[in-house]
This record gives sequence, C-alpha cells and structure tokens, in this order.
Amino acid sequence: MQKVMVQMNIPNMTTKQYDQAWEQMRATGHANPKGLIHHVGSLQGNTLMVVDVWESTDAFAKFGEILGPIMGKLGVPQVEPVITPVHFEYSGK
Repeated sequence: MQKVMVQMNIPNMTTKQYDQAWEQMRATGHANPKGLIHHVGSLQGNTLMVVDVWESTDAFAKFGEILGPIMGKLGVPQVEPVITPVHFEYSGK
C-alpha cells in the first residue's frame, strides 16, 4: 500500500461547519476513520485547509462515501482533493 497525502482547500467553509462535520462523524460512529493516519485542519482567511495522510487512496475514497453526505448536509461546497503519494514521513517522536 502506498500512503497518500490528501489536501483540500475549501473556500467559505467555517470552523463551525468543520466542528459540526466532526460531531456528525462521531455521532455516526466514524470518529476514527479507518486508514486515516494524520489529520490537520486550519482556517486561512475564508478558506478551510485540510491536510491528511491516509494508508492508501482506497482508504480515503471509502471515507469519502461517509464524509460527502455529511458535508453536503452542512452546505459545504464540494472541492476536488489533491492526492499525492507520500515520499517521506517523519513523526517527530
């Protein structure tokens, strides 16, 4: 399996919507998405930026089936993720 980095820049997504998405994932039993290694979310101006590391593209795609409807329900604009193979990983531990 090839680890991948997934980047999403979501214009006009608020931190409230971001928090609501996590609340919905927890409420539906998806607090720890299978295959997700690392996740960070940050607001830069009016754009919510997300960077994940996944075990594989397939793991991310399966999670998209869960996340997509949640984001749609919250009125978050759909964006195309940028998916690239991980070349190097360092955990700092």
